[in-house]
Amino acid sequence: MKLRIGIIFGGFSREREISFAGGRTVFDNLNKSLFDAIPVFVDSFGNFVLLDWHFIYKGSIRDFYPPVPSIPPSPGNYQIYSECLGDLNRKEQEELISKIGRLIPVSELPELIDFAFLCLHGPYGEDGRIQGLLEYTGIPYSGSGILSSAIGINKSIQKKLMKEAGFDSPSYFTLKKNEWKSEEANEVINNIQKNIGFPCVIKPAHQGSSIGVSIVSDHDNNEIIKAINHAFFVREIFSDEWISFDETSKIAFIRALSDIREGIGMPVLMIVTGRTEKIFHPDMLQKKIEEAFAKGNKKIIIEGCDGESEIIIEQFIEGKEFSCIVICNEDNRPVALPPTEIRKGKELFDYRSKYLPGLSRKITPIELPYEHIQQIRQECERLFLSLNFNVYARIDGFVTKEGKIFLNDPNTTSGMMPSSFFFHQAAEIGLNPSQFLTYIIRTSLMERKSDMQDKPQLSELLDQLEKNIYLLKNNTEKKIRVAVILGGYSSERHISVESGRNVYEKLSSSDKYAPFPVFLTGSDDNHKLFQIPVSLMLKDNADDIREKTMHFNVHEIVKEIIMLCEKITLKYTSSQDVLFPITLSYDDLSEITDVAFIALHGRPGEDGEVQRQLERIGIPYNGSGVESSKITINKHETNKILKKHGFKVASHMLINFDDWKSDKGKVLTEIQNNFPFPLIAKPVDDGCSSAVKKIRNSQELTAFAEMIFRPSEEVTKKDAAILNLEPKEEFPRKRQFLIEELIGPDGAKHFLEITGGLLTRISDDEQIVYEIFEASEALSGGDVLSLEEKFLAGQGQNITPARYALDAKERQRISEIVKIEFKHAAELLHIEGYARIDAFVRVFGDGRVETIFIEINSLPGMTPATCIFHQTAIAGYKPYDFIDRILKYGMQKNKRQVKTH
Repeated sequence: MKLRIGIIFGGFSREREISFAGGRTVFDNLNKSLFDAIPVFVDSFGNFVLLDWHFIYKGSIRDFYPPVPSIPPSPGNYQIYSECLGDLNRKEQEELISKIGRLIPVSELPELIDFAFLCLHGPYGEDGRIQGLLEYTGIPYSGSGILSSAIGINKSIQKKLMKEAGFDSPSYFTLKKNEWKSEEANEVINNIQKNIGFPCVIKPAHQGSSIGVSIVSDHDNNEIIKAINHAFFVREIFSDEWISFDETSKIAFIRALSDIREGIGMPVLMIVTGRTEKIFHPDMLQKKIEEAFAKGNKKIIIEGCDGESEIIIEQFIEGKEFSCIVICNEDNRPVALPPTEIRKGKELFDYRSKYLPGLSRKITPIELPYEHIQQIRQECERLFLSLNFNVYARIDGFVTKEGKIFLNDPNTTSGMMPSSFFFHQAAEIGLNPSQFLTYIIRTSLMERKSDMQDKPQLSELLDQLEKNIYLLKNNTEKKIRVAVILGGYSSERHISVESGRNVYEKLSSSDKYAPFPVFLTGSDDNHKLFQIPVSLMLKDNADDIREKTMHFNVHEIVKEIIMLCEKITLKYTSSQDVLFPITLSYDDLSEITDVAFIALHGRPGEDGEVQRQLERIGIPYNGSGVESSKITINKHETNKILKKHGFKVASHMLINFDDWKSDKGKVLTEIQNNFPFPLIAKPVDDGCSSAVKKIRNSQELTAFAEMIFRPSEEVTKKDAAILNLEPKEEFPRKRQFLIEELIGPDGAKHFLEITGGLLTRISDDEQIVYEIFEASEALSGGDVLSLEEKFLAGQGQNITPARYALDAKERQRISEIVKIEFKHAAELLHIEGYARIDAFVRVFGDGRVETIFIEINSLPGMTPATCIFHQTAIAGYKPYDFIDRILKYGMQKNKRQVKTH
């Protein structure tokens, strides 16, 4: 009998998107031989919802809740959560819920689940309230108990307890909301100057994910006031500032202000000359601000309705920043896993740096002498015991140059994104995510058996799980070996790692496949392959994996921790897992794998070279063949072929390095004679929105060309500033780039950007059959879809299925026309396996539909948040089912080719 694991995720805190993404990770990685996963979504109003499984694979909560038909038209095109709809009564809430699942009364939870895996973050998730509710209903749950959770959420209480227990602490003081008025800030500022100094850190007392945190470098009164308001989720807006904005800037301002992660969120209280009004929707907020300033008011105060009651102002610690997961071993003693150093430059380790691959480096273990690392571990274990934590915790801190250790922000719930510290450090002792989750559930059951002694059924659950783990461990049934090839050396290498990890994790929890990660690096002339252990696969990004693979060494600390956790690893790991990187050739692959899953993006991967090598050694693989891949990697060539056969594409022009260096002026003139500004500039053979820019003038065009044709990897600051590149945004070097006309409505009554997936299968009569999925409507917060919006959980918004029309029948009519276009294009280009097609769609008043192709990806991104999984879910495929079908097709195709030859 399998245990029914209720995954509790979502919630109404500011961290709900990370909770949602973490819940999806747990849902996918729970071992399918041991557990049945039950998705229990907590909505913005605190309702428990038995979520229809396909909504789990949306990129963010906003993609499905509130349901699209319930979202009012937005002049500012704002993305909203359900609380923006107003003070909904019970009936109205239930109406929303009925579109995504079923409302679960709390009393029904024990009938539905055996165990609650808590993925909730922040207030109501980590503060003991949900833990108390579950204990009341008799349901065992993961992690720490009520008291330790209540301590873990409150940074102010933590600091007092830590100081009393003898832990080093930076100078700090707390400030209550009712003690703060920006007009009377001098006393607070003087207190900072006298007792804290600069730089200082100002942060909320009850938030995680670095939300609301600021670093103030100097004694600047305006910056201090701004940082304190930011921590209280308050924003002062002055008339001079607002009047200076154009309409686009006003929308961008409101969009940032209403963001729950980096702004204030909605609803808000708007305070004007002592009068307070509650506002739910961003459009209404923009309107009310306009009206207030039109009446001659000089200042408006905006406060978050779920603002902060207390903040902490503390001394900035100069030193190495680290995070350490502490777990309980089989003897119920805390063991600190290898602490991870966070390298990010001088900037704040904010939400974006924490969760977007490649923006920060995680060095495990932290680069310090052996004795110092042991001191960090000992202090983390001591704090775990001091705060009465259970099962596991994440403890952050700093270590100064003098070796002084400052611990801060102990968390009873860690983020559970695939590359989070939670999985990253567990991998150091050899546990993959599926194995670690099994360990967490089993250890939590042991803990609940101790503190919920009036529930005898817990012993039965524990005995059943122990039996099932033993049977799984001793199962000798042969599985299909899958080499998951990830990494590469292009600007898309970090996303490739995310895709490969996701595929590996989906397969590793199955009872059919035995995946292993293969890291590819090197150059076009020399592909270097390595079979790597899970500890390397879960490093933070491709560069870190490459560095650790090429210079592999198991730190003495890690060796000791592996020994301390030997009982755990013996119980949960597989004998097939490798412990160190193994150099491979393509020929070696034929000896150790049955099929390959290429998770590479751009070159190599989508250009046919890896496929050519795999065909040479007879290994089946996913996706299109060599010749088709060679075409679709080249956007210019793809557009030429599509246009020749009557498909609509953007007018385009190829710009070459030699022509540009020979006569820039001539090239610029030719471009401007053929393409009006604004236009689109992008690489010919990269995807993932890498270096795709909307170019408004010749200065930006020149900067783009100079950047892409630069002689070295170093980015020119001047050109980067002209192009408004984000910090650490990569910009590839190429010998060519593409100019395209900016596609617009052109008289259409409705115009939208879409991305659609497809899957192929082989029919009984040996024909290729195309299944075209419902496309997603891609909503961009800027000029073009960014890397974050495509791949970072909670950042972008994709509406699936695309909103071609309000009327359902008309929407479906248009969808079928687009699908036929996609199918014909895929057939023309000999796409196989699966693919993603990006396009614009124009719908005219007379019913005509135009599909303008942007690009075709033969190996689309497979990160957890990518919208291809939204589309396959509508078609009835969970991600594992989709990947299974992709692999099946590859193996069938290989057999057909063998027969033919």
